[in-house]
This record gives sequence, structure tokens and C-alpha cells, in this order.
Amino acid sequence: MIAKANQKASTAARGNGLCSTRSSHVHAIAPPFSSGKLAPSCRPSPSMQTTRARLPRMFAVALAFIAPMAMAASQPADVHAALQGKLDALSRRTQPGVFGIVVLDPRSGERWRVNADRAYPMMSVFKAPVAAAVFAQIDSGKLSMERAITLTRADIVGGSAVPSIGAHFHGGRMSFTVRQLLAAAVSDSDNTAVDALLKLVPPQDVTAFLRAHGIAGMRVDMGEAGVDGVFEQLAPRQQPPANETAQAEASRLQRGYRAYLADPRNRSTPDAAADFLRQLQHGTLLSPSSTRALLALLQAQTQPDRMRQGLPHDVQLADKCGTSYTLDGLTAAYNDIGILTWPDGRSVIVAAFLTASTGSKAQREALFADLARTIADTLHP
Repeated sequence: MIAKANQKASTAARGNGLCSTRSSHVHAIAPPFSSGKLAPSCRPSPSMQTTRARLPRMFAVALAFIAPMAMAASQPADVHAALQGKLDALSRRTQPGVFGIVVLDPRSGERWRVNADRAYPMMSVFKAPVAAAVFAQIDSGKLSMERAITLTRADIVGGSAVPSIGAHFHGGRMSFTVRQLLAAAVSDSDNTAVDALLKLVPPQDVTAFLRAHGIAGMRVDMGEAGVDGVFEQLAPRQQPPANETAQAEASRLQRGYRAYLADPRNRSTPDAAADFLRQLQHGTLLSPSSTRALLALLQAQTQPDRMRQGLPHDVQLADKCGTSYTLDGLTAAYNDIGILTWPDGRSVIVAAFLTASTGSKAQREALFADLARTIADTLHP
């Protein structure tokens, strides 16, 4: 039985934006609260002004991600075998959890794979394909970056890796542009923002967009409110019973955790995630301007700093993390997918999904830092 105090702590963790059902990541194209015709109460915070100052650098980095590169030969056999062995060893460290990894050289097409043939819960990783589908609608002229979307307090979904729309919502109604929602959803991983975008491009349309590009192993079925419902075992807008005991709450949350681990929705294989990033980098998903914009948003995601912790300072990373909260020592999802780019223009795509982990947060953080360090040291010493 879990004490009520512990359950309250779990509930707080779910809303803290880092290890949370309601967690995500945002900024880039423009800070969520910059420009546009917002309510007078919606003003950029100092952190958002800092983000705005970083924009020129971020777009320059995005251009580097998609710069033409000559095709290169595959890695020597001994290098390939060495990296494969190291990835296998990293995966064994996570047992009884499961660590799925794909490392892809986008120039040669060479792949290193560990537990890559199964689908993993994405958590906030799903915000990257949602953003891509929205950009595709912008490319086709069906949506505008400056279209204003009005949200009410009832639309607020807790959770963001960086305090964003939900944390800065004032009054009963506020309007945000598609540009601001994209920045909030991707760079700050804001849950309210991505659910607002899914009202413009529904989950089934996001999955159809992926299928149209041959990405079969990634699916989007619901937004953050839907994910919350699975974890909480509550219907939309439903609140827990007012007289629910600590024991009853613990039982309900345990049922929800088991249900989420078994749920096939909002899942991706590492192969599919790597293919998504490869097509994005190569410019086959979106127009050149939308490609640059989405890559800039991904590069602006610096919290959580999962793989970044193990990279040399001169290696750029455009990535999207995904994190569930932890219940009774079990973490359902701890993910990071991204494009690593060196100053010489060489890049590597990494898709890493950890599920059912019993490791501590420090152990999980060290795992992803070691993954990035291993890839960098082996492929580009």
C-alpha cells in the first residue's frame, strides 16, 4: 500500500514537467509568448527573452543539419562490431527494463540496432511527429503560422519541461498563434500546446502523415490529456472521488500504470523514430523552410539534457525527449531521439527508448550520457 503522502508526491511529480505523465518540451521558431496579438497579460518572461536571443544561432545550427553532404563508405567492420558490442552492453545494464536503440549513419545508411523490433511508449517524443504534421499543413496552405487559437482554462493540461503556456496562463481565456504553440510543444515540451495543435491536426491525421512517408512503426492516437486518463484511470474531465482513500488511490494508480505499459497507442519502434529523423534531416518530410524551423525547435530543447550530458561541447544535438513519472520504483518511459552533428558536418541519428526501468533517475541519466559518449567516441573520436 502506498501512503497518501507518497501519492501526493507522485501527483506532484507528474506535474513537474520532467518525470511526468504531463511532461514535455518547447521553444524555437519564436518563444511561445513572443510577438502576435496576445492578451495584454501575456508577456515574455526573462527566460523567454533569452530564448529569443538564441534564435539566430539556432537557425544557423538548423542549416548545418541539412547542409548537403557527400556520401561516405560504411564504417570498417571492426568499428561496426565495437559499437554494436558497446550498445549491447548498455542495454544489458537496464535489465529487467528494456532499452531499445538504433544508431543510424544517414550518409551510408548503416545501422546499429538493439531491441529495435518492438514498439515503445513515446511519451513526449510524440510531439515531434505532431509538429511535423502541423508544418506539413502549413506547407500546403491549410494552416498559417499566425493563426490564432483561443484556449480556455479548461484546455490547460499540466506539465512542461520548461514553464510555458500552462504556467503563464492568465484569466479565463487566452489566444496563441500556431507559431507559439509549435515552439511551446517542441522546445518546452508543453502539454497544453500539443493538445491544442491536435485540435488542428487530429491524431489520426498525424499517423496518416507518417504512413504517407513510409514510416510504419510510429503511431499517434491521443494527446497528453488522453495519456493522463490512462495513467489516472479516469474519464476525460473526471476527477478522483472526493472520498477516495489512500489505499483506493494507490490501487487506481497501479492499475493505470499497468494499463499504460500494455497500451499500444502512442508508440514507436526505434527504427521508425530513426527513419522519421532521417527523412526530416534529408528534407523529404517538409519544405526547406519548415524543415529548418522544426530542426531549430528540436535543437532548442535543452531540458531534459539527456544525451547532451555525454557529448563533446562542439557537437550539436537536435532532439526530443519523453518521460513518464515513476511509480513504486518503476519508470514506464525514459526516451531521447535526436540528430548529433559535428563541426565537420558529419551527423549521426540516435533513437533510444527505455521502458519498464527499475533504475534510479541518476542511473537513467548516466545511461543516456554514456550512450551519447559511446557513440561519439566510437564513430567520431
